[in-house]
Amino acid sequence: MSTLSTLRTAQPGTDRSLRCRRVRETWGQPWLYLPLFGCLLLMMAPFLWMLSGSFKPEADIRKIPPVLIPTAPTTANYSKLFSKLDFTPMFANSVIVALAVTAGNLLFCSMLGYALAKLEFRGKRAVFALVLGTLMVPGLVTFVPLYVLVANMKLTGSLLGLILPFLAGPFGVFLMRQFISTLPDELIDAARVDGCRELAIFWKIILPLTRPALATLGIITFLGSWNNFLWPLVVAQNADQYTLPVGLALATSGQDFTRYGILLAGAVIVLLPVMIVFLLFQRHFVAGIATTGLK
Repeated sequence: MSTLSTLRTAQPGTDRSLRCRRVRETWGQPWLYLPLFGCLLLMMAPFLWMLSGSFKPEADIRKIPPVLIPTAPTTANYSKLFSKLDFTPMFANSVIVALAVTAGNLLFCSMLGYALAKLEFRGKRAVFALVLGTLMVPGLVTFVPLYVLVANMKLTGSLLGLILPFLAGPFGVFLMRQFISTLPDELIDAARVDGCRELAIFWKIILPLTRPALATLGIITFLGSWNNFLWPLVVAQNADQYTLPVGLALATSGQDFTRYGILLAGAVIVLLPVMIVFLLFQRHFVAGIATTGLK
């Protein structure tokens, strides 16, 4: 009997070691890396072209056939960019809008996600169905009604008009609800027995446990707000409220042709904050994507 139990307990470990050995043998074959390396090149090609083009003269960018490495590297595109573009106010506007929208989504989406995941109230399923239905509506469908609403509130031409409509989104609510649903109810019940109010439970227990989901939502929201072009172009009615994408597009489009060298240099500048945010929260981002929705 003891031998049989020993075999039963040893079987899972043996199977696991065999699977790990097969995986190592499979990935040890060099030819499997070739398609992965090809996919990596396809994904990196636009970024490499953008970085290379930012140091090219305009003639090199328009050359046919195209060349990847600049024949005469120059930083003139960056110099022209900062001389033509009022960079500091536009950068400040982009940072303010992106951080405010990200903070609003982290707070409000997590609060509603907690309510939909752990609280019981009348109409809970209807609210969640409404959130799911909103996810299926394209953003361009609500663009005109949203602009009319902002215009009636006298918020056009202000940073508040760029921030307020995007302080919470259905995707963030869905993401936080799915993640909070995986947290054990016993933690919340124990806190309630100890006399904690719902706000204290949310702030001291739920938020610290949802850091991976918050990092995921923060990166996605920051990226979307930072790269948003159409809404700031319509709502910001003067240059004082322009964000970087809008200012970059207006500064590089001439009457006769587009200045691609300056445009690529500006794209590099715009990309840097997003890369920094992603690198800082990469570990939490991967954990949030991997665990959200698992029960």
